[in-house]
Amino acid sequence: MDYVIRPVRAGEWQLVKELRLAALRDPVAPVAFLETYEQGVERADAFWRERAAGSSETGDGEKRQFVAVAPDGSWAGSVTVLIERPDAEVPFGTAADVHQAHLVGVFVRPEARGGGVAEELFRAGMDWAWSLGEPRIARVRLYVHEDNPRASAFYRRIGFVPTGETVPVQGDPTARELEYAVARP
Repeated sequence: MDYVIRPVRAGEWQLVKELRLAALRDPVAPVAFLETYEQGVERADAFWRERAAGSSETGDGEKRQFVAVAPDGSWAGSVTVLIERPDAEVPFGTAADVHQAHLVGVFVRPEARGGGVAEELFRAGMDWAWSLGEPRIARVRLYVHEDNPRASAFYRRIGFVPTGETVPVQGDPTARELEYAVARP
């Protein structure tokens, strides 16, 4: 694999924005993301600056966005890791009684799929979560739409298992998001 996996840098907001908008244009975006391309493109530059700074290696330490950088400098994919504490409100799903990490915003450009980029992004994100000091992260979780079998198969292949927890999809209470998790090694 010829990609460098690393955290975003605070000043890379334009690349963060471009990759997110590409993800929102992907054909599976309606079952993969909680926002639409139209919503994303309407966000002000200040939003993207804050998003990049907050999830950078110099951010607050409660979230980190990892990117796969191709040899030409373009970004092939990304995953964001949110740290969830038992005493804090969680942005999606049900709060747990343990310290956990939540993987969100998973995206790999179509031309980079199947070559190990997603696995390396997940490895970097999970290694970062496991490396955090006390209180230690007990598990890493994510949610996947019930109509996204390709993503479900990938998550199972890399060690995530369904927990049985489900939540309704925003805007469609008849559809479900399924929780998958992996316990601390």
